[in-house]
This record gives sequence, structure tokens and C-alpha cells, in this order.
Amino acid sequence: MKVEIYDALMKRQASRRDVLRGTASAAALLGVSSVMGGIPGMAFAADDLRAQLLQIPGVGKGSPTDADWQKVGELCLGPTKANVAEGEFAGVELTFMGLNNQNLHNFLFRGFLKPWEAYTGAKINWIDLAQADYNARLQQSIATGTVDFDIMEMGAPFEGDTAGRGLLDEMPDWVAAQIEADDLVGYLKPPVGTWDGKTYRVTIDGDCHTFAYRKDYFGEGSISGMANPPKTWQEVNAATKALVGKTDPLTGLPAYGYLDPLKGWGGFGFYFIENRATAYAKYPGDPAWLFDPEDMKPLVNNPAWVQAIQDVMDLIAANVYPADQINADPGTTAFSQFLAGTGSMLMWWGDVGSSARTSDTSVVGDVVGFGINRGSDRVYNRKTGAWEDKYNEAPNMAYLGWGIYVTKQVTGDEKKRKAAWSAAAHLGGKDISLWTSAYPSGFQPYRQSHFNYDEWAAAGYDRAYVEDYLGSNADSYNHPNAAIEPRIPGIFQYYSVAEDELAKGFAGQYKSAQETADAIAAAWEKITDQIGRESQLKLYRASLGL
Repeated sequence: MKVEIYDALMKRQASRRDVLRGTASAAALLGVSSVMGGIPGMAFAADDLRAQLLQIPGVGKGSPTDADWQKVGELCLGPTKANVAEGEFAGVELTFMGLNNQNLHNFLFRGFLKPWEAYTGAKINWIDLAQADYNARLQQSIATGTVDFDIMEMGAPFEGDTAGRGLLDEMPDWVAAQIEADDLVGYLKPPVGTWDGKTYRVTIDGDCHTFAYRKDYFGEGSISGMANPPKTWQEVNAATKALVGKTDPLTGLPAYGYLDPLKGWGGFGFYFIENRATAYAKYPGDPAWLFDPEDMKPLVNNPAWVQAIQDVMDLIAANVYPADQINADPGTTAFSQFLAGTGSMLMWWGDVGSSARTSDTSVVGDVVGFGINRGSDRVYNRKTGAWEDKYNEAPNMAYLGWGIYVTKQVTGDEKKRKAAWSAAAHLGGKDISLWTSAYPSGFQPYRQSHFNYDEWAAAGYDRAYVEDYLGSNADSYNHPNAAIEPRIPGIFQYYSVAEDELAKGFAGQYKSAQETADAIAAAWEKITDQIGRESQLKLYRASLGL
């Protein structure tokens, strides 16, 4: 993205939140502001860094700006100053590749790193990518050997493609100490971020999909007719169908139920059919749900996955989605639909929770609730080949979170290498991470220290809301039947081709859900054979702990 476009976006402060929320909600916001304003020094003593950070710009005070990001970056420079002398990296230029989704990710990194650049003397050049373009760009660099970046934002599923091919630089010990890596939630600790016993990742995110729903759609006298939000995917589909012809109580527009993204997203869209499938396919005690751990045969065309695909096809046939949903990718369902007041149920990464209360584009902050992935009243046992009539739930730990990685481009130039790792450590610091968890960033809570409810409440979040939002993340992270994806080479090749075949199925090009699933399985078999079945099987089994 061009710098002038970036700068223009940073200056735009339009908000339509209060217009739709109405005077009652506006008064509630004023109440929060008056409480915050009554605390000396805005909230807490100036020496309480974390409290200071959470007041930038303040919950209910609109979306953060570039000035806010720079202020956060400046306040969090302490650990950098302890390891780097002022001007130590003068003359060093680094290239950083990352995302520009929803004007987040790289936009924030620019702001956070401007004070770092000013202090260290280094200069960063940026490669900005849309989510849908990310996988193709990374895979092209890997395949052609033209890695033209020193630092990159990347998810753990790509570690097989990068660390496994020797493209990454190993993290120095001082970085692990600076970022306080022992504060990470359990599932993000090694082996995540490591390969062959070496650490390569500064974690900046913890990923799982959580269920967000409109509380004003459910309850006594609600338009759904349901006393509680759906607990199972069977109930989600039933509620979605029942809402046809009803009126949204917040916007006055047509009411809608669950928002399935029917358009691919560079492989990332596959996580959303996974949400439905894990409830059916992730059998308790069995870690395998994507491939058979005995021969690497795909499981994606077994009855559990076919049921997940059929669920979506049933809703398409019933014409219950918003207009043109066939062209809605996950970015659309979260930010253009759900947060903007269209639809009542969504599965997405947990950062939707912070955006609901702190983004100018959200109108649902006062009426949104959260939970873990929906369950199913039956589960498929792949070992017996039979369905079992018992409740099952399996949170989808989709993508294992974003991290910052340093490439081999810097190896051999110790000054440049230290600069790259210093930038990564600044972005992955403990204090800066609290801010990114609480405000729109593209990231969600991922450290044990993020789950201090009192800290969030003191920042201006409603206590009940925080317990609901953070609780859905914690319950997913700690769930005994969580569905964790394998860090194997080519994982996004599998996901991308699956998106392509799903799109054909949703458009009616295949005769059935089974035929769609069979097409995905056949494509996955080809990818496995191209990469090498024996090596893939070995890495897959290792990722499952077998």
C-alpha cells in the first residue's frame, strides 16, 4: 500500500457507531467516560505503564490512530533500551513483509516501530499484502528462492515451509528473555515456533475461533424464539432458517442468522468450514481430524466433513444468507457484516471481541456475547466408521497465531541481524501485547497475563463483557478436545485447493456435498504425493505427538 494512502487513512476519523446505537447507548458511553475522567491522571499513576497503555485512546473513544500507535510504541521502548544503545543500528535498512488487513497489522507495526527507528537509527521498508494474497506471495518466494525480506509476519502453520527448509534465522537467547516468552499460554509454547529444537518465532497473537452472537436476537420474547443462543451446529442452522423474514432489532433491516463466508481467502477461508467440521470430526482422545496418521490419507471426505459441507449447502438452498453471500469472504462476514449490524452469529478469531467495543465501524458492542465453537449432538468415530449419539465440542485453534520471524537474509551481518531481532522483540513485548489484545489490531489475547480481568475493567471495559470475551478465548485454549492443526509443509496448499473445490460445490458445480468432499480429498492426495508422502507422514505424526 502506498504511503500517501496509509497517511490519509490515518487521518480519517469518521464514526457511525453512535448513529445506530442511539441515545441510550450513547449515554452509556458517556457514563463510562465520566467514570474514567474522574480518576486522577486519566486512570492510574503515571508509573503504571500497563494502565497508561490501556488508556490510549480509551475504551469507547473511537478507533486508535497512528498517533496512538506511536505513543504505545514509545511507552514500550524500555526493554529495547536495555539491550540496544541509542543509534546502534544507524545505517541499517530492513525489509518487513506483513499484512494490511482492515488497516491493521502492518499499519500498527509502522506506528509501533517509528519510535524504535528513531531510537535505534534503523530504517524499515515495508511489503504490504492483502490476506488473500499472502500465501501465494510467501510460497512464490519459497519456491523460487527469492526471499526479499528480512522480517516477516507469519503464522505457525508455515513453519514447515520455512524453518523446515532452512530459510529462518534462529532466535538469540536475549530475545526470548526480552519478550518474556514464558508468559505465553500453554498451547503456544514449544513445539510451536520451533523446528528441530531451535526457536524461530516471536509470538504476537494467539489464534482460535470463537463464537460471537447477538444477545438481542436470543432470550425471552426475542425474534429467534430461542431462550438461549444455539449450543450446537444443528441449532445454529435451525435458528438461521427461523430468522427469515424477521427484522433486526438494532438496525431495523432484515434479520439474518449465521454468517458463513462462501468465498475463499487465500487458504484462510478453509478454517471456517473447519469450525463446523471439528464438532463432527474431532473425536475425544483422537488428535487426528485432517489426515489419517497411518497413511496420510485425507479424512476430509469422511461422513463428518461431508455433514459440515452439507450444513452450508442446506442454508444456501434455503436462501437464508444476506444478498451476494457467495462473494463474502471472512473479512466481509466479520467487519462489513457482523460488526456493522448484519447477521446474528459468527465464528471468527477472538479479536472481534475487542473490535466490537473499540472500533468506529462496530455498532454491536452493547449487544454482543461470546462462547467457544458450537458443538454437535453427535460425533463421528473415524476408527469404528460410525456416528455416536453424544454431545461433542472441539474448539478450532485456527492458525496457531501470528508471529514475527527473521529470515536468513540477515545471517552473517551481525549488526543487521541484531536490528531485525530487536524490531521483532519490540513488537512481541509483554506490555505492547496487552494493548494489541484490548484494541483493534488483528490479534487476540495470547499471554497468561492478558487474562487479568481487573486490568481490562479498569481500562473501561464492562466487567461482564470482559469475562465473556476473555473467557471464550481461555476456554478454547484450555479445552481438552481442541482441534490443533499440523505444522507440516504445504498446509496452505491443502487449504487453498480445498477453498477452490468448496467454491465449486457451493456454486452447484458438484452434485452433492460428498462429491465436493471427494474432490478436495483427491486434490490433497496429489499434494501429498508431490511433497513426499513418507516425509509428510513423519512430520504429521510428530505434530500430533504420535
